[in-house]
Amino acid sequence: MTPLRLGYLYGFGAYLLWGFFPLYLKLLRPAGPLEVLAHRIVWSVVFVALLLAALRNVGFLRALLRRPRALTGIGAAAALIAINWGTYIYGVNSDRVVETALGYFINPLVVVLLGVTVLRERLRPAQWAALGVGGLAVAVLTVDYGRLPYLALTLALSFAGYGLVKKRLGLPAAEGLFVESAVLALPALAYLGWLAATGGAAFGRISVGHTVLLVAAGAATAIPLLLFAGAANRLPLTGLGMLQYLAPILQLGCGVLVFHEPMPPARLAGFALVWLALIVFTADALRHARRRHAAPPPTPQH
Repeated sequence: MTPLRLGYLYGFGAYLLWGFFPLYLKLLRPAGPLEVLAHRIVWSVVFVALLLAALRNVGFLRALLRRPRALTGIGAAAALIAINWGTYIYGVNSDRVVETALGYFINPLVVVLLGVTVLRERLRPAQWAALGVGGLAVAVLTVDYGRLPYLALTLALSFAGYGLVKKRLGLPAAEGLFVESAVLALPALAYLGWLAATGGAAFGRISVGHTVLLVAAGAATAIPLLLFAGAANRLPLTGLGMLQYLAPILQLGCGVLVFHEPMPPARLAGFALVWLALIVFTADALRHARRRHAAPPPTPQH
């Protein structure tokens, strides 16, 4: 199998798992969102630690401890991914899967917005048009919901910010996930201990199957991230960018078709504007990539 084909296989697997993740989270009820988040953090540390030990790749920690700026960045990444995970779990558990899907639809537009505001990047006209249509979509959805779609915006902003920090850190997927989860593990363990002491924990009290599912949250978190890393190392950005829409499409399908969440005409119109913005954004990215690929190499200077 060629590296390109393997990359698409990895990417498809990652986004497929993320797309059906709401079905998994619903099985974790009646555990509350914070308990699920805490288990997700703790068991991610355990799963990735075992993986790194099996690969005999633990020496990176010593080198990392000598990089204080990297440790600060890891703390920021850990905080952002905790906000993202917690918001997503809360959204699914409160029967707002459609709104969580919206967050990942608008995420590419938020990434572009961060590029302008944080990295001082210059946008092409089509990118400005996509941002404008995306802003209009948020306005329409605000009228429909009677409030800002704050779950979607929190998911998009936290994940875009996480991606920006991760890009600057440059850590491999498994190592990065291990350190980020380890930063969050102590407060997560403290919270789980408090729940157990006060009798509010669902862990171990519902059924054996429910307990196993909570433990498996670590693997369910780590596996798609590792698949995504494998795809990112083998695919061009345009190919990876096209695949990223698979997850929110599946999440939207879960919300409407499986959980029967409402999709009134105004909300559908808001989503249609988001999709229009993404079409403009993606078409421009593909055209720009094609032009850059077709451009002749610079003439060497003698």
